[in-house]
Formats: sequence, C-alpha cells, structure tokens
Amino acid sequence: MPTALADHGVDIQLITPAYPGVLDRVARGKGKIHRIDSLLGYDDISLIPALMPDTGLPVWLVHSPSLFEREGGLYSDFQGREWPDNAVRFAVLSHAAALVAMGMVGEDWRADVAHANDWHLGLLPALLAAQPGPRPMSLLTIHNLAFQGLFPAGEFSRIGLPNEFFSPDGVEFYGQVSFLKAGIRYADRLTTVSPRYANEILTPEFGCGFDGLLRARSKDLVGILNGIDNNHWSPEDTNTLQTPYSADDLSGKRACKWALQEELGLASDPSAPLFVFMSRITEQKMADVLPAVAPHILQRGGQFAVFGKGDRAIETSLRALAAAHPEKISVRIGYEDNWAKRTLAGADVILAPARFEPCGLTQMYGMRYGTLPVVRRVGGLADTVIDNGDQTDTDAQDTSTGFVFDQATVADFSQAIENAVNTYRAPTSWRQMQTRAMTRDFSWRRSADRYFALYRELAAGVTPKANRSGSETVPFRRAAT
Repeated sequence: MPTALADHGVDIQLITPAYPGVLDRVARGKGKIHRIDSLLGYDDISLIPALMPDTGLPVWLVHSPSLFEREGGLYSDFQGREWPDNAVRFAVLSHAAALVAMGMVGEDWRADVAHANDWHLGLLPALLAAQPGPRPMSLLTIHNLAFQGLFPAGEFSRIGLPNEFFSPDGVEFYGQVSFLKAGIRYADRLTTVSPRYANEILTPEFGCGFDGLLRARSKDLVGILNGIDNNHWSPEDTNTLQTPYSADDLSGKRACKWALQEELGLASDPSAPLFVFMSRITEQKMADVLPAVAPHILQRGGQFAVFGKGDRAIETSLRALAAAHPEKISVRIGYEDNWAKRTLAGADVILAPARFEPCGLTQMYGMRYGTLPVVRRVGGLADTVIDNGDQTDTDAQDTSTGFVFDQATVADFSQAIENAVNTYRAPTSWRQMQTRAMTRDFSWRRSADRYFALYRELAAGVTPKANRSGSETVPFRRAAT
C-alpha cells in the first residue's frame, strides 16, 4: 500500500524496528543517524534513515540492540515465551514514531497524518493526543481485533503516558493496559481491513470486548478492503512457474497441477480435484475441522494438501491423515513463498474457512491464480468471494467466483466442498468461473484510492497553527505509517 500511496504523490515515511537482519537488507539513507537520549529509560536507541529494498521508499529503523536484536521470534523466544518487556519494546516504537510524525527528527519533515497499524502502534494516537500544541492527525487501522496488546497494569508507569490516561475512559481494559484500546480511544479516525468486518466488530460476537467503544466511535470507523500485490502473486510469473498461464490461456495450469502432484507425492490424476489449505493452522482458520471434512474430499475423488503451521495438536491429526492416505493427502508444516506460488498455480480449490476473518488474503491469492476459494460468509471473505448459489436472477449474468457457506460446522463446510466438486465436474462452468475470478481487481490501487481520500479529509482537520507557512489552510502533504 505505501507504494500505491506514493503513486498518488503522498510523501510517505515508514517506521519499523531494526530486527535482526534488517540493517543488512536496506539501503542506508542520506540523512544522519539520530540518537535518542534516555527514551523510557533506555540509552541505546537511535533512528536510522534507510530505503526499502524493494521500493526505495524512505523508512526509519528504530535501532535498539537491547530491545530488538534478539534470537527468537518478534514477540517471543524460541520456546514461545513472550518477551517480558514487550510493553516497553512497542511503547518505544510508538514514541519514536511520534517523534518522526511531529517533525522532531530529520530535516524539515513533519507529517500531516500519522497512520498506526494494529496494537503495535496503538500508543501513537494516544501520545499525539497528549501533545499540548499542534500535532498531526492520527489514524488507526485495526487488522485483527483479537490481538489487543494486553499488559499488566504495572506496565503503565513504564510506557510514557500521562497518569490520567490509565482509566476506563483511557487505556485501561479490565484492569490491564491495552495498546489497541489506546489507539481506538484516541485516534482521530479508525479503519479496518474490510467493510463487513467494520460492521461485525460493532457486535458482541465479533467485538472482542471492544464493541461498546467501537459503537461509540462508529461514525469515525470505515472498512477499507486490503489489497494484494499483483506483480508478486501472478500466474504469469516465469521465475517461479515452469508453465505460466493467464486468464486468456489456462492451459499452463494443467501442467502446474501435474508438477504439484508430483512434488507432493500425490497420484498424478488430472481428473481429481486438488483442494489445498494454506494458512495458519489455528481454530480461527477452522483448521481443527479439516480432519472431519478431508474424508468427504476423498469420497468425492479429490486430493487434499495442507501448507501451514500453528496448533501442534491439529498438526499431529493432519499428519496422521496424510500417513493413512499418502497418495491422496499431503501435509507440509511451515511456509515458504515459492511453495505458496507453486501450490496456488497447481491447485484447483483453495480452502479458506474461518470463524472470523477481518479480511483474508489467501482467497484473493487463489482467485488470482484461477484456484477457486471455499470460504465462510464472514468479514473480508464475504466481501471478496461471490458464491455460485447467490445468483437469484436466472437471466442475470453469472458473477460467481467461489463457494460460500454460512455456519462454522462440518456439515456446512462439506456442502460447500460438494458444490465445488460438482462445478469442477462441469468443465465449461468451471473455466468461466476461473476466468471471472482471475480478472477481479484486488490490487492495492483500489485500497490506496480510499486511503488517499481519507488522508485528505484528516489533513483538512489539522489546526491552522500546525501549518508552518502560516496560511489558514493546511494542504495535504505527508504521512507517516
């Protein structure tokens, strides 16, 4: 999205922690390194100007060996134990972002809009709201309400907010500190990653305890669908696929299917519909239901492959299925980008169910490759996939691009799979549906158009005092995200 926004002329600057390996991948910017003295009690923090390796966009790296240079994951060690200082780590990131947005770092650059993403930067809108003078407007995008940045109340004294912010009307959430609540409470505007999810999170079922606060702020909330990078995810990719193809010529997809069956050790059977699940193996993604629906796929003459990582118990049950049906079921634990592309190119159907789904990208990747999705009617899945059963007017042009079910049950999920198999057995209908799916526009350009309009609205709300030129209007110029 930053690239698509830059195409609109937005002067955008990014900010991210300098995790291990990051400094080796970026190109150093021309500006000087800025040391930050004693931020939240840490003396080894500096902001390093750099350029993104793929786009050349400017990025500030928050460099702190004591906070971010650790072996393990971004949030936990190799044993899965969360870093005990995560509250301070991401508070430092928010403070650094506030310095950049307020124009206190670099040469003559100040944001009109500071765009925070998820709980990790949830303190940023609160920090800007605490400023006594002119400040950039703030925007928070909620990617997944289930991840709330919750920390013990004792951490509040370490994160650098005024004392009065720790209250039920502030960042306190049932006796804890919530970084996500800070963002929801203090951001000038809120977005989430699909229109339907924006409505769902106003309800107790999907609101994760924040539905009351979100309803109070509903006039400031909008759902903007995520996008995908059409250059990175492309069936015409000659670097990854031996037989590229397009919506105009799908013949290469048959060769990709044969190659995938061979790679996975599945029987080379072009008539068998090949279903894949490529996601986190978690209950949110309904991975726990897969062992129950897999036999239905096999009974209908299909094959089934799983790519992902997550819940160990679910992984074990899926591996047991693969061991019992080695020529029909394949399970790979883990993720690798080229695997994903070869899988999308070779599969017939992508399973992307969910108990809740803010947006989902897998179903959009699948459609890009002519691999038709089976999804549940929630969040961004409902916003992106048109069910073949939704066509009520027999005279209307068919617009279906996949198969949608309603309830998170084995029965409903299996019925959608049955619909997919029946359509697969009708080659003309299947090819027409593939072509429609492949030609849907899920590019970031569409999303960036919406965000650009929102940035302009926000920038118009900046107080005149914030304009360096002294004029009474503030033109939209710059955004930090």
